[in-house]
Amino acid sequence: MALEKKYAWSVLLRIYHWVLALSTAFLVVTGFYIHDPWTNTTLVEQSSFTMANMRYIHFLAGLFFACALLIRFYLLFFGNKAERILNFAPLTIHNLKKIGPTLKYYLYIRERYEPPLGHGVLAGLFYCITFIFGIVITLSGFFMLYPESQFFTYLGTLVFGSQQFARFIHHISMWYFLLFVTVHVYLVIWNSLKLPEGMASSMIDGYKFKEKEEN
Repeated sequence: MALEKKYAWSVLLRIYHWVLALSTAFLVVTGFYIHDPWTNTTLVEQSSFTMANMRYIHFLAGLFFACALLIRFYLLFFGNKAERILNFAPLTIHNLKKIGPTLKYYLYIRERYEPPLGHGVLAGLFYCITFIFGIVITLSGFFMLYPESQFFTYLGTLVFGSQQFARFIHHISMWYFLLFVTVHVYLVIWNSLKLPEGMASSMIDGYKFKEKEEN
C-alpha cells in the first residue's frame, strides 16, 4: 500500500492540544491537593505556604486551559478543513452514517477502516462532549475564584445555583477529564499500532500518512 504525506493539523491546533494536555495535568494534581492536602499546612514558621502555592498554580493552569478552549473554539469555525466542526461532529447525515462502521472497526467486527484526515466522527462526538465539559469546568472554576465579580456571580448562580453545587460539578467534571485522557491515550496507541496514519506524530509535525490515490 502506497502512502502519501498530507497536512492535517495547523500550528494553532497543535499548540491548543499541548497547552490543554499540560494544563489539565497541573489542574488535576493541584486540584487533588486543594481537595485533600497531603502535607501539613497548619505548621507555623514555614518558609512557604503550600496551599497558597497550589492554589496559585491551579489558577494559572486554569487560565491556560481557558485560553486553549478559546483557541479550539476559533478553529471550530476558522481552522482548516480537518479542524472545523462540520468535518467531524455528528451534525450532518453524512457524518452520522460513519458512526456505525467506525464503531464496528473498533469493536473488531469490521476488518477495514479508512480513517479520515482529521478526526473520526466517533472521536468527534466525544470531543464535542469534552468541549462542553471544558466550558462547564472553566465557568465553575471562575465562579468559585471570583465570588466578588458581578459577572461570574450572576452567570454562575444562573447555571449552578450555588458555589457548593458548582464545586461539586467542578469535581465531577475533573473525573470526566481523567477518564477521557485515559481512553484517549489508549486509542492513540491502539491506532498507532493498527493504522499507518501516524496519529501520534501528527500532533508534533502536523502531518498524517494517507493511502495514495491512484490516478
